[in-house]
Amino acid sequence: MQLLFSKMISGKSILLEESEARHLNVMRLGLNDIIHITDGEGNLYESRITHIERRQATAEILKSSRTGPEKECRLHLAISPTKNIDRFEWFLEKATEIGISEISPIICHRSERAKINTDRLQRILVSAIKQSLKTLIPLLNSPLSFHEFINKNVPGQRCIASCLLNDVKELQYVYTTGSDLVVLIGPEGDFTGEEMALSSEAGFMAVSLGESRLRTETAGVYISALFNILNTKRKGK
Repeated sequence: MQLLFSKMISGKSILLEESEARHLNVMRLGLNDIIHITDGEGNLYESRITHIERRQATAEILKSSRTGPEKECRLHLAISPTKNIDRFEWFLEKATEIGISEISPIICHRSERAKINTDRLQRILVSAIKQSLKTLIPLLNSPLSFHEFINKNVPGQRCIASCLLNDVKELQYVYTTGSDLVVLIGPEGDFTGEEMALSSEAGFMAVSLGESRLRTETAGVYISALFNILNTKRKGK
């Protein structure tokens, strides 16, 4: 199944803008062909192409179904944007394919990037859900400072991943499966001692991600995969 994306839904009609219309042409699809479309909010629409041009197309909804939420529990990663934005974009793509609910870019003391193009990152998320046949786009929040984020009332089990401490348990032995999880991931230089202390005061438990020293984006993908595996095992799949 090929999955397309549109939020332009009116009654039984869906408008596909230029990028999706171009995709139809690449797939050699035409009038009356059946396609599948998601709005990124957990809905899947089986539709029939009723009009197609180079810059746009329209489709008639034949059947709709609700496929989300895809998980009973949510993973929220608060992660420092990397200096090389390609690496941060890679993290977003892979974490979305694996399964993540929410991403909060956080600007830490040692962060080497303070600004991100949220429009471009949103397009990467859309592409990733289409690739992985998911119907829910992760929530991408606007960047916040480290201090702003830890003082928010963020629901879930709170953890902070750091290489600074040697006497902490690994995440898989701390996390309670089936519960929401929030993990802070710092920049390449890691969190400062002051940030670690402040996070502890705010209720974040320090955890390890194993013996290897992981890059920021690798840590994000590792946690996403671990969260998925632990909760899949819990459900006996």
